[in-house]
Amino acid sequence: MIISPLFTGPWKHHRWKGSLRFFSNICYYRNNAPPSKSNVVVSTNKAITEQMKEGSIEQARKLFDEMPERTVVSWNTTISGYSEWGKFTEALKLVSLMHGSYMELNESTFSSVLSVCARSQSLSRGKQVHGLVLKSGYQSFRFVGSALLYLYSTCCEIEDARMVFDVLHQENELLWSLMLAGYVQCNLLTDAFEIFRKMPTHDVVAWTTLISGYSKVEGGCHKALELFRSMREDDNVVPNEFTLDSVLRASGRLGSLCEGRALHGLVVKLGFEWDNSVSGALVDFYCNCEVLDDAMLVYSALVNPSLNDSNLLIGGLIKAGRIGVARSLFNGLIKRDPASYSLMIKGYAMSGLVEESKQLFLEMPERTLISLNTMITVYSRNGGIDKAVELFEEAKVKENSVTWNSMISGYTQNDQHESALKLYTTMRRLAISQTRSTFAVLFHACSCLGSLQQGKLIHADLIKTPFGFNNYVGTALVDMYSKCGSLGDAQASFHSIAFPNVAAWTALINGYAHHGLGSEALKCFHQMLDEGIDPNSATFVGVLLACTRVGLVGEGTRLFHVMQEQYGITPTLEHYTCLVDLLGRSGHLHEAEKLVNRMHIEPDSIIFVALLNACWFWMDVEIGERVAEKLFSLDPKSTSGCVIMSNMYAGFGRWLQKMRARKVLRNLQYKKDPGYSWIELNNKVQFFYVDDRTHHFCDIIYSTLENLTANVNSEINFDCTSSRLYWERELLS
Repeated sequence: MIISPLFTGPWKHHRWKGSLRFFSNICYYRNNAPPSKSNVVVSTNKAITEQMKEGSIEQARKLFDEMPERTVVSWNTTISGYSEWGKFTEALKLVSLMHGSYMELNESTFSSVLSVCARSQSLSRGKQVHGLVLKSGYQSFRFVGSALLYLYSTCCEIEDARMVFDVLHQENELLWSLMLAGYVQCNLLTDAFEIFRKMPTHDVVAWTTLISGYSKVEGGCHKALELFRSMREDDNVVPNEFTLDSVLRASGRLGSLCEGRALHGLVVKLGFEWDNSVSGALVDFYCNCEVLDDAMLVYSALVNPSLNDSNLLIGGLIKAGRIGVARSLFNGLIKRDPASYSLMIKGYAMSGLVEESKQLFLEMPERTLISLNTMITVYSRNGGIDKAVELFEEAKVKENSVTWNSMISGYTQNDQHESALKLYTTMRRLAISQTRSTFAVLFHACSCLGSLQQGKLIHADLIKTPFGFNNYVGTALVDMYSKCGSLGDAQASFHSIAFPNVAAWTALINGYAHHGLGSEALKCFHQMLDEGIDPNSATFVGVLLACTRVGLVGEGTRLFHVMQEQYGITPTLEHYTCLVDLLGRSGHLHEAEKLVNRMHIEPDSIIFVALLNACWFWMDVEIGERVAEKLFSLDPKSTSGCVIMSNMYAGFGRWLQKMRARKVLRNLQYKKDPGYSWIELNNKVQFFYVDDRTHHFCDIIYSTLENLTANVNSEINFDCTSSRLYWERELLS
């Protein structure tokens, strides 16, 4: 588009004021056709307008091209028509043609072309038009100023948008709402709230814009509801359907059932219960609060529920585990979209109905990227990694991050961690953007391999992204460094998290506990409490394990009771196992046995093995035999129980019982897993087993080992006696 260069200096707004009237008169006489032809031009303009409304764009353009003489209205009508039908390139070409034909652009032209630039994200062209606006003196016109601010805020050039606002807002009250919306769109909610506070008046649009912004950001739902309560104090402002949609969804995310029910009453009072967006928000609210019966009541009251409402309810039912009801609702849908299929495919998979999910995937009229990603996950989680790879090959051409994350995760779930790391290398080479899930899965793969070097390389990639301070990624990073034995890096990674949550604290506590640093783990636990963060079930597993490592029986028992009484956490098998192990290792075998007998849940074989191991350590065969009896009744093929009892009988010289235990062990065809060592070389972990001949470099390894052994054996042996006499003489002298 051939228009004037960018305006780069400060705005000279007032310099144009004096020439506006003169310029307007020139435009009037230049742009209006002679009276004799006016009727023809007007009728043609009307015909172009009608053709554009009907979508006959080519016919409208033909009428425009055949006009012997055009007015500015002719140009504006055609440009606006192109814009309404999303033909942005054609609209911009026509503006360039208009400017090149020396036709003066007026307020309507500038408003339309700036809107086109905003909707097509053509920032550079928008800035060129801005320069032309300044030269033409139209910047102070209401709709032109609004279009300028809309352009910059839509293109996230918020500083330029603020400059437009600062210069023009005193003459254009529309800019307040647009500036507010721009800040909200860019998630600059502090700035948005400041603009809102300074606004001359607060109408329902302004309130709703700010409430909607807070309701969509993490941790902003409380603020959204607080703003809504403030809005209700103004009798002159009545919430509309968009306001109610936002606050209902905020209530759902917070699980605020009472507040949401009150909002439901307000919806009925204001007559919005039949509005599509509000009804969907109500269904979503009740699903999030897990009140599925009320969600179904809202849905059943709708005369013509939208497909979006149906999908929301299906998703809520699946999340609640009511797969049968979800299936009935899905089967009853007259029309289904890919989202409906994807929800049911995922629902079947989550409910263990893998074959149903596969069958439904095959029945889909059209495979979408979402459904392909879902099935990659389904096959990966159910041992069909080869089929998952086939689907990945089909979907990867679209270069979607979720697709690559699903496949990387699939490899990790099937213990193919090296394949996951190789796929990530390909992903980086193709410049496919990473997400927080990418890094979380990769750090898990590194921890499973024990590959510290690979973990550090991926950490270096993480630093270059915005996810370095993310809780989810940071927790995975702390866990990786802990499991790879680098507690210093784990601590540093924890401190790099902006606002560590309970999961991040728990990862660090577990790291200390697993490395035998019980005191540090407990210190970290108390620091977490001082920060006002409540522990969860996993946190107490780590803390109890820490107490076990350092033998703090009193502290461990106290924390076990605090967990239930103060935090309302019901003990799981993991908690009981930790406490039984703690009591057993400390020699409190009777207390440990009593604890197992009065558990509110059925003990598993792991608890009995832990207690039996303690009996062997303290050589208490009486309790050991009682525990072994219960263990074998639960798991008759427990090889661990046989080994422990065999060793215990041998310690007491009860050889007959030892032989019986060994006979049972032989009948179970027990074979001890061989020990192994490993070393990380060139970013690859090498494993070594005793007498292992499967390694592809085994010939070189054993040859090197023989050379080393020969060198050691060829060393000159000292004459120990002569050596001792020599040093005695040296010392005496």
